[in-house]
Amino acid sequence: MSKTKLRVLISETFDPWFNIATEDFIFRDLLLEHELENTKILFIWRNDNTVVIGRFQNPWKECNTNKMEIDGIKLARRQSGGGAVFHDLGNTNFTFLSGKKTFDKSINNKIILNAVNSFGLNGYTSGRNDLLVSTIEGEKKFSGSAFKETKDRSFHHGTLLINTNLDKLSHYLNPDKKKLDSKGIVSVRSRVVNLNELNLKITHESIQSQIISEFFNHYQSDCPIEILDHGFLLNQPKLNSHFLKMSDWSWRFGESPHFSHLLDHRFAWGNMEVHLNIENAIVKKAVIFSDSLHPEMIECLMINLENIPYNKESFNSAIDVVIFQIPMIEEYLLEFKNWILNEIN
Repeated sequence: MSKTKLRVLISETFDPWFNIATEDFIFRDLLLEHELENTKILFIWRNDNTVVIGRFQNPWKECNTNKMEIDGIKLARRQSGGGAVFHDLGNTNFTFLSGKKTFDKSINNKIILNAVNSFGLNGYTSGRNDLLVSTIEGEKKFSGSAFKETKDRSFHHGTLLINTNLDKLSHYLNPDKKKLDSKGIVSVRSRVVNLNELNLKITHESIQSQIISEFFNHYQSDCPIEILDHGFLLNQPKLNSHFLKMSDWSWRFGESPHFSHLLDHRFAWGNMEVHLNIENAIVKKAVIFSDSLHPEMIECLMINLENIPYNKESFNSAIDVVIFQIPMIEEYLLEFKNWILNEIN
């Protein structure tokens, strides 16, 4: 049997859409079929101020999209399953890629755990594809994983909490109390810990170095470290194709499962109960119940709010059309617009 060929790639960009696109590019395009059996790839990367959701999750259910927009937090959707996570530069991401025949997630976990435990910690796997560590307060989670495979290749990626801002983690992953009835996957919230709290010597740089060392040790081989920067990323046509998909609104939001959103508010001029049915992030049906003395307003709103993207810009434009159609009640419509724009995103 031929010697295992290794590749280690490190991203120097913190753009989540580039990094997730790069991961997809490595997975789908970097290795030719004949290279799969004897090649193992390790990719290490970080995203800055990002919420990453799973392939079939609903961002409006998982995230506080309002706060994210205000604070400039990006939303990214990965190809694999799993729950929603917050990334900042205190969160180190790892990806293992190989041919399907030789894929073994237990080896990947062993490499990560050996790296973590080399700092004097007691880390171990759990039944949910998570990595836990023993602390004086009991077991705590420091890493979660997700997986994806095709007929001939597989990848395993996960997070490592080094010194991430845990306040932000809960800040952006705890949505407002929206009345959402969704078929999406609700993330399992776990008690988590930053590894830096357990050993100050654990930094992104030190854990990255140790993971690479354990990767080499396990396969009894080594290789040059490949640094990926924006120059590399922008000069790869196939990679740019992945990037355009990952950064596009229709992928990040439009791939959401079907869900409904019920909103209601009492204005001085009447009660407004708005029922929205959303499919692929498009409002397919808008039904409004109201005791307002202006039925023409309700009819125009229901017509103009259907078949539009479920975002602030589209709602703003649609209601502006109604204001143009019925200018005599512009004050009411502006009140309604200010309220619903705050509710939908």
